[in-house]
Amino acid sequence: MQTEFAKLPPPPRLVTAFSAGFDAIANHVTLIALPVLVDLFLWFGPHLKLDRLLQPVIDHLSTLRFPNSTPGVSDPASVQKVWMEFLSQFNLFTGLRTFPVGSASLMSGQMPVQTPLGTPIIFQPSSLLVVFGWTLLILMAGLIIGSLYFHAVSGAALSLPRRPLVASMLQVVMLSVFWVGVLFVFGFPLLVLFAILNLISPVLAQGGLILFGMVALWLILPVFFSPHGIFTGQQNAFSAIRNSLRMVRYTLPTSGLFLMGVIIIGQGLDFLWRSPPNTSWWTLVGIAGHAFISTALLAASFVYYRDVNAWLAAVMDQLKRQQPVTAKV
Repeated sequence: MQTEFAKLPPPPRLVTAFSAGFDAIANHVTLIALPVLVDLFLWFGPHLKLDRLLQPVIDHLSTLRFPNSTPGVSDPASVQKVWMEFLSQFNLFTGLRTFPVGSASLMSGQMPVQTPLGTPIIFQPSSLLVVFGWTLLILMAGLIIGSLYFHAVSGAALSLPRRPLVASMLQVVMLSVFWVGVLFVFGFPLLVLFAILNLISPVLAQGGLILFGMVALWLILPVFFSPHGIFTGQQNAFSAIRNSLRMVRYTLPTSGLFLMGVIIIGQGLDFLWRSPPNTSWWTLVGIAGHAFISTALLAASFVYYRDVNAWLAAVMDQLKRQQPVTAKV
């Protein structure tokens, strides 16, 4: 007796998804205007800084004494110096780059303090209540900008029916609230753990940070495509998360390679885009290049999401209908 099964369709190719994504943005190059405008605002626009408000807290660090601290690494003076340098660059407006749905941005990671035109206008909030209000406004603006960005890119990359933009924005807010809750539940204990490890040994803390990064990447992959279900599948936030988990579960090696390709292409070229100093007009080339590559990679992810889900549906349907054919030997 011999059992024969119909041949399953081959999975979609990664090269096809990347090629289709870059072609879609090349044919709709105006889509890079939104991330370019965000970066120009973060570069030339006003900066909202917190160094003056938090200066008393930073000054208090010099009075602390940590047991077993390593001079020059974890002693109070070094910790104070690190925080002062960070706050001198930090711009609260970088919150316009929201996650997981947000506009691509090169300047949100660089946090420039100088421009070719000189030092930008700086605002200093007067209280933590004002900071809280500004933070809410900036995050909401970032989610709106990100929703517009994802909605436009998905429309250029795919020819699928999409829900109204306002409905998608509401689901994006729910998705973001969910991830904020997850980060609060798991992130705060980890922050305390890293602080304790740093007091014991900075080397141990760095090793733990590397290990956490590897684990975080492994955990992010199953939900990487959750926003895609909102903008292409007309799903709510929780259905989109479940569908992303299901999709990656059945296509883990291929989806892992796709995400790795996105990271290598995006982060690899970022070294080139970030090479000009912030005081050089050549940074405009970096902003435009980063916007094009990031938007093309986002479009490619929408193409990959569509093709993989279509392939999964075809495979599942074929497996359900497939009956073994018994042939005599």
